[in-house]
Amino acid sequence: MDLIKGLSLSPNALKVLEKRYLKKNEEGKVVETPESLFRRVAKSVAEADMLYGKSETEVKEIEEQFYRMITSLEFLPNSPTLMNAGRRLGQLSACFVIPVEDSMESIFDAVKSTAIIHKSGGGTGFSFSRLRPMGDIVGSTKGISSGPVSFMTVFDTATEAVKQGGTRRGANMGILRIDHPDIISFITCKDDNTKFNNFNISVALTDGFMNAVEEDLSYNLINPRTKKVTNTLRAREVFNLIVEHAWKNGEPGIVFIDRVDASNPTPNIGHIESTNPCGEQPLLPYESCNLGSINLAKMVKADTAGIDWDKLRDIIWKAVHFLDNVIDVNKYPLSKIEEMTKANRKIGLGLMGWADMLIQIGIPYNSDRAVIIAEEVMEYIQREGKVASEALAEERGVFPNYKGSIYDGKIRLRNATVTTIAPTGTLSIIAGCSSGIEPLFAVSFVRTVMEGTKLIEINPYFEKVAKERGFWSRDLMERIADRGSVQDFDEVPADVKAVFVTAHDITPLEHITMQAAFQKFIDNAVSKTVNFPHNATPKDVEEVYLLAYKLGCKGVTVYRDGSREDQVLTRGKKTDAQKAVDSWQKIVPRKRPDVIKGSTRFTKTGCGNLYVTINEDEEGHLFELFTSMGKAGGCAASQLEAIGRLVSLAFRSNIEPDEVIKQLKGISCHSPIWHEGGKILSCSDAIAKALEKYNTKGKKGNGDSGKVVMLMGACPECGGAVERESGCLVCHNCGFTKCG
Repeated sequence: MDLIKGLSLSPNALKVLEKRYLKKNEEGKVVETPESLFRRVAKSVAEADMLYGKSETEVKEIEEQFYRMITSLEFLPNSPTLMNAGRRLGQLSACFVIPVEDSMESIFDAVKSTAIIHKSGGGTGFSFSRLRPMGDIVGSTKGISSGPVSFMTVFDTATEAVKQGGTRRGANMGILRIDHPDIISFITCKDDNTKFNNFNISVALTDGFMNAVEEDLSYNLINPRTKKVTNTLRAREVFNLIVEHAWKNGEPGIVFIDRVDASNPTPNIGHIESTNPCGEQPLLPYESCNLGSINLAKMVKADTAGIDWDKLRDIIWKAVHFLDNVIDVNKYPLSKIEEMTKANRKIGLGLMGWADMLIQIGIPYNSDRAVIIAEEVMEYIQREGKVASEALAEERGVFPNYKGSIYDGKIRLRNATVTTIAPTGTLSIIAGCSSGIEPLFAVSFVRTVMEGTKLIEINPYFEKVAKERGFWSRDLMERIADRGSVQDFDEVPADVKAVFVTAHDITPLEHITMQAAFQKFIDNAVSKTVNFPHNATPKDVEEVYLLAYKLGCKGVTVYRDGSREDQVLTRGKKTDAQKAVDSWQKIVPRKRPDVIKGSTRFTKTGCGNLYVTINEDEEGHLFELFTSMGKAGGCAASQLEAIGRLVSLAFRSNIEPDEVIKQLKGISCHSPIWHEGGKILSCSDAIAKALEKYNTKGKKGNGDSGKVVMLMGACPECGGAVERESGCLVCHNCGFTKCG
């Protein structure tokens, strides 16, 4: 795809746009250019001004302003707006919160709403705190409640089924109050890494609980149905359990729910109990929010290396106008969501390219000066954003729920909230800048392109400095790409090392201090990941949590390097966990004993009758798989033999059967067939389903599923590098993000 004149997009930005954003025909062929995508978005959003008396000429000028703002990559709206504006679906919001009340009807209404939202490209957040605890009585049947964690499984399964049409994966936030009787089972619900993979989970911590932690007191668990105390726990023990699990695998996160609700702009309408999937957008039930990010990398004066405040102000005003228009042109998935969204008109103007801005002005990310500048920049965006919203209110009127809001009688605003810092995983790839307020992912790293070709990607600012200062060499760039960081290379001058720091060069306390600096001047919240080295201790996580509470953060997401089996090893020195992966990769398959037992299952396929024999060892672990096709010989039989050999090799190497099933299940061929009430898509699919039925007989798998072993070494879509940032998994190679 050719670069558009005046539109500077990197090859990787073009690849992400083609894969995820540009319109395709029924054959899957791209039928839109980046230029026409941006024109489509600008035109659609500008048309909202027709509702407020603007002429066609004026609307055309507004369209041009929006178009220039987007094509210059100075501002980009959230992904659903880029994908859907001006198209039939027309759903432009990134995030929603759906209420879950304590009744079967409400629970399954919420499941239905979730499926509709995910299909439209949005993510959802829920508070399960209103559900009666496990073991509590069910009034209608006198039965026993299964509790909120059990019902979360229903939401997780529904999300897995929808898959959002392949453009955005379903993402959920599940929140439970710290005083719910089922809080312990909630904290530990993701101990099994195969469960709740479509959920981020966070515990809603109250001020009372945090005070009890500080003073080492007990606190009460309260049944939400009866409002009666059911138990008393020692606050520090529960807090330590949260810390240990976050240290182990990054979850649960924490949300300081009293602080969040205290900044609720419309307390007369309801209480805030949940957030969107990445935690930066607290919302009332049935609210949605429309997000967009200013690219701070573009807000630096080239001649003086200073911040261009006038340019920043211009983009802020245009962005607020744009996001308010989105509310009007949006096609909402549910009428209740449209009603609530238009009543409060919340927008979330955020930023990306923060690390790039600091590099351009020569300020180290982990410095006191950077924290001061962060406060100055965010205070400016907040102040000008509110002034822009005030100007819109004069022209269009205040948001309908203004009366009784925290602004009533103080300032007349068009939007109940104006600022949010959201993840910008794919947006920052399109814009060619650093993500959100995160530090650099890496100074240099290896990117996988077509047919497995590997290219070294070098930060353009670093490459420029290296050439100007005379220390650039291909060998140095390759060695830096192997590590990501420049800190251990003597060729790099000390002042350059200070400025070009990466996420893992920065201490956790410096991460949280930066988050707190931005939070001071944000209506909603901040999505950011606090990175820990692999050798960090639970005590280190505890210190960050306590500091976050002290500094005024609304929530925290932490991640200890190498603590999750789905992390990709892409840069830096090898940690102990990485060495464990190396040793895992060198495992020699177990030898076959003389006698082995198993069973054979018959199934029909489009190629003929298939017999699948599954054998296990003395301890009940799956060991090998043989296949026999009713039709002797031919390509099908040879392919089946190959599959059987590879599956057997996997079993003998202690790969969990579920992982094998996951790879084979769903593969389709030209001859699907129905068998035993289900559809057999192919021979591979038949083998997976035979394994699935065998493996549900109480088998314990092939390894120690309690061990944290990083089995997944690549992005599930392209095999490239995945990094955990802004509370999300992001592939910098293809734009894949687990959080939608």
